[in-house]
Amino acid sequence: MSALRKGGRARRRRANRTPVARRPADRSGGTAPQLGGTAVRFGGTAVRFGGIGDEAAPDLAGQLDALEQLGWRELELRTVDGVWIADMPARQVTALARTLRRRGVRVCGIASRVGNWASDITDDHRREDLELEALALRAAVLGTTRIRVMSYPNGTGLPEPEWRRRVLARLRGVAAGAHRGGRLALHENCAGWAGSSAEKALDLIASLDSPGLRLLHDTGNGIAYGYDGFELLRRTAGHVDHVHIKDAVGGGPDTRYVLPGAGDARLAESLRLLTARGWRGVWSLEPHLATRPHEGLAADGRTDSGFVAAGRALTALVEREVLPHSPGWRLVPGGLAQDLPTPRPASRPAPRPASRPAGADAGARAGTDERAAREEAVTDAR
Repeated sequence: MSALRKGGRARRRRANRTPVARRPADRSGGTAPQLGGTAVRFGGTAVRFGGIGDEAAPDLAGQLDALEQLGWRELELRTVDGVWIADMPARQVTALARTLRRRGVRVCGIASRVGNWASDITDDHRREDLELEALALRAAVLGTTRIRVMSYPNGTGLPEPEWRRRVLARLRGVAAGAHRGGRLALHENCAGWAGSSAEKALDLIASLDSPGLRLLHDTGNGIAYGYDGFELLRRTAGHVDHVHIKDAVGGGPDTRYVLPGAGDARLAESLRLLTARGWRGVWSLEPHLATRPHEGLAADGRTDSGFVAAGRALTALVEREVLPHSPGWRLVPGGLAQDLPTPRPASRPAPRPASRPAGADAGARAGTDERAAREEAVTDAR
């Protein structure tokens, strides 16, 4: 089908070849009437679904294929072809960024090794400093500002106060550097001093008091580390900027990771808590079904990683156990949207009459009486 341009030349209209599952949510910001006449505002996607790519496949093509099958557009990067993003050559990062732009995929964060399960608070941190410098450059190329960190295991057995002191000193510098560069360090409730209790996580946030530090909440880590993840989230939700989706059963060394909704991590309760707060951001899938870096396990790309099945289980869980308890929220391609009530304009009070000086009314009446008396005198004289 064609239309005429100026000068009479025909212009061919391009058909919309974007599959429905890939179309972005309505960002018009318009209003529409709901039952009962209440106006609601339809905004963009409030919660976006995504995932840690190497949980699906080792290579970028496999990672993107998994997102494509789910209709998601948010990729969290940890490794590609077994190489951590910080160690990837700059030219390869540039090519990766170009591929992601062409596929319409956004990088929602990058995992670092700072403070993670393979480190110790007594380590020399100069290697981590180099990693953070490398990630600052790579994050800019990839178009993200979020870098995941942890808060250092204590394998050498330092006393608790000394462990705390060293962690705060170290992460204070990490957060300050992130803020100077316009980035955000996201502390995950995983390995390390502040990873397993709300008290310590809140202590970390309050002690550093830095705009360069927020929390990353992993819904399933409590099973492995022996605490209630839902209660941790309930107390720290106001500081959470990013969420990892995981579910598990067992505990400690007997932890077994399962599809979202099939475990004991109170996942549905956690997601309902977030929607009730009007939380916005990315729910990033990290199912640990095939890839568990701390155990030396990784998806091999030849067998099914379970990532797509986990993504579909998450969507089903949201439909079944989250949305029925979350008024105003609905599924849209790639995530969830929230329809917010449109504020009604405040009714204006009727204008009050201007105040008059004291005695003005009496003076006006006296003037009226005086004029009436003069008019009466004139009439009598006639």
